[in-house]
Amino acid sequence: MSVDPSTTPSAGRLLDGNDWPRAPGAVVPRLETTASRLRAHDGAWWPRPRDLAAELPALITAVTESVGPIERVGLDAAAWDEVPGRMTVDDRVVHIDRFPVGDDTVILTCGDHDHFVLLVVPPGTDPAAAQAAVAAAVLAGASDSARQIFVKTGIAPAV
Repeated sequence: MSVDPSTTPSAGRLLDGNDWPRAPGAVVPRLETTASRLRAHDGAWWPRPRDLAAELPALITAVTESVGPIERVGLDAAAWDEVPGRMTVDDRVVHIDRFPVGDDTVILTCGDHDHFVLLVVPPGTDPAAAQAAVAAAVLAGASDSARQIFVKTGIAPAV
């Protein structure tokens, strides 16, 4: 399954139209500060391994450049090898909230009211399937859950 760049949104992505994630480590946000969230995901993240300490700093740094400092990260601890309670990224302490939700997302909090939900494409996913999942997550107006996206793209959930 391939991604058609002409059908992908351009606003808010950290990757340009010619640089869709072909390898793990990619962050493709469609981030905007808003009073309401009308879609299921604000972007997608494809980490390389399940080592949160190795992967999360790059995500936080990339997203901070777009929306400002990230203060909290919410995630399902079962999807990662180890989850610290906090970490320092770019000289800022980021608190990590652990929930047993199994929803294949990560929630980034910037300030008091801005929460961004990113689809987490499981490490080791076939690149074509990962590209399709990322495209589905950032498509304007998309409302599919992570599970629905994974079923449509043939990806086995992380947990």
